[in-house]
Amino acid sequence: MAKIVFMGTPDFAVPSLETLITSQEVIGVVTQPDRPAGRGRKQQSPPIKIVAEAHGIPVYQPKSLRNDEAVLPLREWAPEMIVVAAFGQILRPHVLELPPKGCLNIHASLLPRWRGAAPIQHAILAGDDETGISLMQMDEGLDTGPVFVQEAISIAADETATKLHNRLAKLGAALLNKHLNDILAGRLLPSPQNDNLATYAPMIKKEAGTIDWHQPVGQVDRHIRAMTPWPSAFTTWSGKMLKILAAEPIKDTHLPSGLPGQVVLYEGAAVILAEKGGLRLKRIQLSGKRAMEADDFLHGQPDFLGVHLPS
Repeated sequence: MAKIVFMGTPDFAVPSLETLITSQEVIGVVTQPDRPAGRGRKQQSPPIKIVAEAHGIPVYQPKSLRNDEAVLPLREWAPEMIVVAAFGQILRPHVLELPPKGCLNIHASLLPRWRGAAPIQHAILAGDDETGISLMQMDEGLDTGPVFVQEAISIAADETATKLHNRLAKLGAALLNKHLNDILAGRLLPSPQNDNLATYAPMIKKEAGTIDWHQPVGQVDRHIRAMTPWPSAFTTWSGKMLKILAAEPIKDTHLPSGLPGQVVLYEGAAVILAEKGGLRLKRIQLSGKRAMEADDFLHGQPDFLGVHLPS
């Protein structure tokens, strides 16, 4: 078993850490600091910290690893390899060069496609048929290092970022479990990426959830699925944010006529028109209210029909 330091923060990284705990010697975990969350804004530990502490593994939560002093705990641990999964900080050379067997990143895309912070969301937004996991040797660039191995999975037509995230998290752990010993032993060597094929997946900000009803219906559908669970796809109604939590695209030419963003009744359900179709609402949430089925919302808010929602 190799001495491993694991760096990760969100739920995506949990299956990989759990796999390492059963197959290697995890001597330390580095994760982001506790942060306030929820309505009460109470301090909340990252999921990775919770798992590490449950297994008695030392946890280090630096605000940054930019300076040499911040890296001292890692030097004291003296790992053979650092394994990274959605850590949330860019690693500098003084970290990358610390372990003799390098730093291995579990990236949720088929590199060089979707380098960056939000590959899952951007794969859905772009209408990609497939995505996957890349085990990559880290260098100073943004997901530019050579790749040891990749495995692809199909993206379902109705898949949300939540569902795809969960499938990729499990796949990342499985790929790590299957190939890590070969990587450590030098039996599996990485191949350079083709930079000419690179695309980028910048971080998703809250305002990115705003729906543009003037987009083709397929694009609006992908937008809603990509923004689930965060920041959610949303519009406004009566001065309040209205989140579209689930919807079904309709390209039926028999939809009632109207402008993009208009709410119409079609086959007993509320449909918001877009270009070349509409979105049949399934689950929505008005600001300050609980999430509910769209049919229940319409029964309580019949004046919702006919309104024109902004883009």
